[in-house]
Formats: sequence, C-alpha cells, structure tokens
Amino acid sequence: MTLDLQSTLKLNDGNTIPILGFGTYEMSGREAYNAVTWALEAGYRHIDSATWYENEEKCGEAILDFCEATGTPRSAVYYTTKLKLNVGYAETLKAIQFSLNECRLGYIDLYLIHGPLGGPEARKECWRAICDAHKEGKLKSIGVSCFGIRHLQEILDLGLAVPVINQIDLHPFMTRTGIVNFCKEHNVALEAWAPLVRGLRFNHPLIVALARKYAKEPAQVLLRYCLQKNYVAIPKSVSQARIISNTHIFDFELEQKEVSELDVLDEGLVTDWDPTDCP
Repeated sequence: MTLDLQSTLKLNDGNTIPILGFGTYEMSGREAYNAVTWALEAGYRHIDSATWYENEEKCGEAILDFCEATGTPRSAVYYTTKLKLNVGYAETLKAIQFSLNECRLGYIDLYLIHGPLGGPEARKECWRAICDAHKEGKLKSIGVSCFGIRHLQEILDLGLAVPVINQIDLHPFMTRTGIVNFCKEHNVALEAWAPLVRGLRFNHPLIVALARKYAKEPAQVLLRYCLQKNYVAIPKSVSQARIISNTHIFDFELEQKEVSELDVLDEGLVTDWDPTDCP
C-alpha cells in the first residue's frame, strides 16, 4: 500500500478526504491556533474541529493565515466541524451558520452530527437540515460521528443522502467489527478519532515489538495500522515535535499478519465516550 501525506480516500459522494488529518479536541485559544499552524506547516491538509470544542474561530484563523502567508488556496485545506446538539431542523441550520461564521472559511468541507444523543426524531430532523445545507453548497460532504448500527440504519431509512463517513473511536483495542462491517456494506468511510488510543497502550508488548522492529515510535505504529485498515486518522497533539513525528508513517508498512495480530487485541477499550448504544 503506497501512501504519502497527501494521499486521499474517495467518499461515496465523489469527494475525497486526506487520509491523515489533525484533531483539535481539548484545544482552545492560542494553543489551538499554534497547533493548527504547526500541523499545516508540517504538511497536514486536513483539520478537524467541532462546535463542542469551542475552537472553530481559531482553527479557521490559523487556516486563513497559513493560506495567505504561503499562497495556499483555501480549497487545498480540508476542514471538518460538527453539530454540537441534536435538537431540530431550524436549530441545526442555525448551528451550521454559526460554524460558518466562526471559521470564516466560506464553506465547510465535512460536517458531522457529533453524536447520536437526542433520540430518533431529533437525529432525523438534524439530518434533513444538514442535507438541505449540503444542497445549498454550504457543506461539501456530510456524515456522522459515534453512530451505532441502529443510528446509521435510521439515517439510511430516510432515503436522503447517505453519510459519507462515520467518525468513531477505532484502534486495535476497540475494533468495532459490527459497525465497521455495516459501514463497509453501505459504502460509509470510517474515520478514527482516537487512533493513538490516547497513549493508553503505548507500552503493550506487541506495539513495543513492532516499534522496535521498524525503528518507529508506538504512535507511528498505531497510525500506520489505522491507514492500512483504510481508515482516516486524526491524531491530535499540542507538541510541535509530535505533530511532525505523526507524519513519519509513510516510509514503512506493516505486514498483513501484523495487522491481523493487532486486530485481535480488541478489548472494547473506550478512550473517551461511547454513545453507540444510546436510544
């Protein structure tokens, strides 16, 4: 599998998404601005934000400043943000406009329902609003985050646009085989929001052994695993050195048997939250 930092994955709407992105969860203010700037300088062209993170303004500012300083077109940077609350149709349209106003990027490359909380009717109304904003060109691609099979089926049953992606907690210690297989069956791409397992398993014997074999860091092994599973990965860090280090994953490749060995480490490890079974 020959990949590089500019490799993309084709989505079911015909658009593409960079396979390696930069997550901004729990960043705010100058810290968020600096981290996004460092990521862009390191070659990332995919920035993941959310209204919940309260950093859309700083992410957008960093992107616009980088583009102006380097002559990079806005269209070369892929920007994701997410709906904070599932309330209803009108509220979702207001939330989308709020995000557009905050980031000042003109449009949003990928807009997600951040989670399935709120119940079936709220989710359906939110998706209807997102589909309408998508038709208007405010959102280039639309998807969901942390959705279980039942939540995904609800959306599919509406007969509207199929989500392009399900951004979810995915790593060797949380493989979510059922959700992954359902998404693949319906051509919904998968994006791992905690590909580094929040550092909780860097000392696992197999991770350590593979890192030693390939002269890589545990984080780089986990990211390479994610990409070889054909998932989009969005690692986060506020350290410039680690932001750069996380891009050094394109000069080695795990053997298929090693990917399979990592697959069987599944222990249902939740790194932050898991609403995939909520009503």
